[in-house]
Amino acid sequence: MYFCFMKIYTKTGDKGETSLLGGARVPKYHLRIEAYGTVDELNSHLGLIRDQEIEKSTKEFLIQIQDNLFVIGSHLAKEPGKDKVKLPAISEEMIEELESKMDEMNETLPDMKFFVLPGGHSTVSYCHIARCVCRRAERISVHLSNESEVDPIITKYLNRLSDYLFVLSRKFTQDLNAEEIPWVSNK
Repeated sequence: MYFCFMKIYTKTGDKGETSLLGGARVPKYHLRIEAYGTVDELNSHLGLIRDQEIEKSTKEFLIQIQDNLFVIGSHLAKEPGKDKVKLPAISEEMIEELESKMDEMNETLPDMKFFVLPGGHSTVSYCHIARCVCRRAERISVHLSNESEVDPIITKYLNRLSDYLFVLSRKFTQDLNAEEIPWVSNK
C-alpha cells in the first residue's frame, strides 16, 4: 500500500504573505485574510460547543453549520474576479434552516424582557463567545465588502448565525437549569 502525505508546512508564508484561491499573493494582515481567518476561529468555537454534553440533533446541526462556515471561508478566500475557481454554493436555504431552528427553540423559551448577562454554565458561555466571534466575522466581512467583492449572502448568514447562537445559549440555559441573569442598568 502506498501513501502520499502532504506536508503541512510549505514555507511560502515565511515572509508574511499568503495566497488567495486564484493565486494572488497578499499580506497576511489583508482584510480578506482577516475575514476568513475569523470565520475559521468561529468554526473552532462551534467545535468546542459540539464537544459538550448536548443533544445529538444539536450536535448534528452544529456540524452542518461548521460545513457551511467552510464554504463561506472558501468564498472569502477566493480572489475577486477569479470566476473559474468553482466553490460550493451558499444558499438562502442555509439561512432558512437557522431561522427554523431558532423558531423551534423559541417555542419553549420564556419571553425576553431584559438583556441577559453571558454565563451561567460553561456550555452557555461557549455559545456567547462564539456569538461574539460571529459578530466580529460579520463586521469584518461588511468592511471587506466596502472595499472588495463579497457575496451579500455571507454577511446575511453570519448575521443570522449570531442570532442562532444567542437563542442556542438561552436553550442551553434552560436545558441545564442554569440561571439566566437579566442585565438591569444600575443608573
